[in-house]
Amino acid sequence: MKKLTAPLSKEAALSLRAGDQVLLSGVVYTARDAAHLRMLDLIREGKPLPIDLEGQVIYYAGPTPTPEGRPVGSIGPTTSVRMDAMTPALLAHGLRGMIGKGGRGAAVVEAMKEHGAVYFAAVGGAAALMAECVTSLEVICWDDLGPESVKKLTLCDLPLVVAIDAQGRDAFEQGQGDYLEKIRQSE
Repeated sequence: MKKLTAPLSKEAALSLRAGDQVLLSGVVYTARDAAHLRMLDLIREGKPLPIDLEGQVIYYAGPTPTPEGRPVGSIGPTTSVRMDAMTPALLAHGLRGMIGKGGRGAAVVEAMKEHGAVYFAAVGGAAALMAECVTSLEVICWDDLGPESVKKLTLCDLPLVVAIDAQGRDAFEQGQGDYLEKIRQSE
């Protein structure tokens, strides 16, 4: 189990391999479809983004309402492919990592390789447990988007798996290949 702190350096991202298990601490930002569209619009207009993306990690999540005495409600990952069309532009602006669930498209993987970024998979269905790893939450911008606003989270040991590393190796494909090889060997 590797311990990482966000924001991530390019060296840290490059050191990871598909399938590595990590505990992520530090600051990450939440952003989903609507926030990605707004960031893409700002990029196209040549305007500054609400956060400096250099080295940052975006968690594709929309937390549920915060219960009293807690920093955040349940906070599970969103299907990442929904952000694929917008992700290469954010990677070009310094985004170093993404947290979500499911696979990514070829254009995203190529942009990750070009910019030295990594994609982490979070466990779907464990949103309440993942909330235990959040020590603080602050809305940064676009509060009108509700749960899809950009939020700054401080994490302590969020368990993740490197799904796709900065060299383009894909743990989903590797795992499937390993499984099929075991089946072939048992026949």
